Amino acid sequence: MERLSGPSYLALDAAAWKRKREFFAASFSPCRLCPRGCRAERSAGKQGTCHAGAEARIASHNLHFGEEPPFSGERGSGTVFFSGCTLKCLFCQNYPISQFAHGEPHSVEQLAGVFLALQKRGAHNINLVSPTPYLRHVVDALEIAAGRGLRIPFVYNTSGYERAEVVAQLQGIIDVYLPDLKYGPSAEARRLARELSGAGDYFDSAVPAIAEMFRQTGPLQLDGEGIAVRGTVIRHLIIPGHTGNSVEVLHAIAASPFRGAWLSLMSQYFPAHLAPDRPPCDRRLLPEEWRRVRDEALRLGLDEGWFQ
Repeated sequence: MERLSGPSYLALDAAAWKRKREFFAASFSPCRLCPRGCRAERSAGKQGTCHAGAEARIASHNLHFGEEPPFSGERGSGTVFFSGCTLKCLFCQNYPISQFAHGEPHSVEQLAGVFLALQKRGAHNINLVSPTPYLRHVVDALEIAAGRGLRIPFVYNTSGYERAEVVAQLQGIIDVYLPDLKYGPSAEARRLARELSGAGDYFDSAVPAIAEMFRQTGPLQLDGEGIAVRGTVIRHLIIPGHTGNSVEVLHAIAASPFRGAWLSLMSQYFPAHLAPDRPPCDRRLLPEEWRRVRDEALRLGLDEGWFQ
């Protein structure tokens, strides 16, 4: 795939921006941005299942150094944590933000200012965390910021619970996708998705959405500093007591059209939020659980990326 000289959004003309704005405005209220399709009348102040209403809400924005090396680099990833989430993970480590929607309202102008301020501080990218409910605001703010000198890539940092049709409209806006793939396709994995994250249809939504992300961007591309400028990286967090689910996820990736995506296999689970009351989610990962999943990834040839 041809390397780009800068973020894709710099190539959008006025007509393309208009089409993007119109699509996300129409999908925002009644809301159809995520697979839940709750159709909340957000323009009238009604909240969706994700707790998002009419305004963009941001919990924090800062330089973040804890992401994978091609995202954080030496100067940090310009991370913007949006309030609320389309999933209901009972083990979520950021639950005050995702489940309780802590955060402050931001106008589109203010959001554009956040992007520009992070760039001024040296951020390698703008890292949008759980942005799906706020895509209308993000697109409007990006158009403003690009006109005022924004020149760094956007990273779409998501749970993976997305609509492929919505992801398709992000082509030309997002250069780097960072989705989770949390659950596999078996009946047991679907039960886990329903009970642990409130979304029994997770796999059916995530796989076509990630396929669309990879179609747009291909494998990870790095610049001369080793910083991600384009591509898709899939994260998977191993859940204690459920290594069978993780093995299913690895097999799904290996058999998918996005096999060439880099993998970030994560072992840093800890029992947060409601997990302490839900065995076996109430403990850390065991070394033998980690080894089982890591060894299967290597056996399948999924060795580009990070084993954390």
